[in-house]
Amino acid sequence: MEGNPALSKLGFSPQDRVVIIHADDLGMCHAANAAFAGLVEFGLVTCGSVMVPCPWFPELAAYGRVHPQADIGVHLTLSSEYRHYRWPPIATQDPSSGLLDEDGYQPRTVEALYMHMSAEAAVVELRAQIDRALASGLDVTHIDTHMGAVIHPDLIGPYIALALEYRVPGLFPRLTPHAAQKMGLDARVSALVADRLTQLEADGFPLVDHVASVRLQSSEDLLPQYKAAFDALQPGLTHFIIHPAAPGAEIEAITESAWARVADFRTMLNQGLREHLQASGIHVIGYRALRRVMRAAMGPVAQ
Repeated sequence: MEGNPALSKLGFSPQDRVVIIHADDLGMCHAANAAFAGLVEFGLVTCGSVMVPCPWFPELAAYGRVHPQADIGVHLTLSSEYRHYRWPPIATQDPSSGLLDEDGYQPRTVEALYMHMSAEAAVVELRAQIDRALASGLDVTHIDTHMGAVIHPDLIGPYIALALEYRVPGLFPRLTPHAAQKMGLDARVSALVADRLTQLEADGFPLVDHVASVRLQSSEDLLPQYKAAFDALQPGLTHFIIHPAAPGAEIEAITESAWARVADFRTMLNQGLREHLQASGIHVIGYRALRRVMRAAMGPVAQ
């Protein structure tokens, strides 16, 4: 593909390596919120997205009101995967929606979601999450999706439509039809999605070139593992996913991967990593810059 037009509008060349270091799962628990606050202050992590249905969303929303410079999007959430820590949808408690499991929470897996959901009800839920975030005072800079739940023939189109309606970037890579099929879509839908995204990008809708994360092999020698992950970045714009959490009993009780989330938090506070990125010539940006590019090209939110 040709160089990313959104990066060109921000003054980067096609050879530049540009990365959005993105904290997923804000609002999921206090540990995630505390980690994000510390990382924003340190400055290496540029943005994150919040899970509106989760119990600790109000705390994150309060943080966003006090720190309006924080770059926060909505992590659109249709599943609730943990064993003992669950959350329901916010738009309905009707079992016929297919958005609740037998315990009244969101389904544990996206496969269970797809098996039972009403697509119409799911789209109502997605909109409700964005609206609640905005009503809370958050300056929503983008949207993305928890567990890739919107990668479904009945949800991809509405997801893109919501991004356009609210004039915020929606996380999506620049796709060929073949790449879309690898995401699990059939050939017909893949071709339609790839064509639609190509058209939208030409109109000013920002897309990322790559999505990446660090694949930790152990809890030892963390810094070299993170350096290697960033060294592997290709030219273009990369959405780099982390799941930071402050250490403690709360996150350990929620998930067996607590150690990896704490590693994300601690390593993203490492001055050595920041210096490594600077020495590597990697540019770090956030979604607010992309939203500015999008709204300049496509106009502000309709009133």
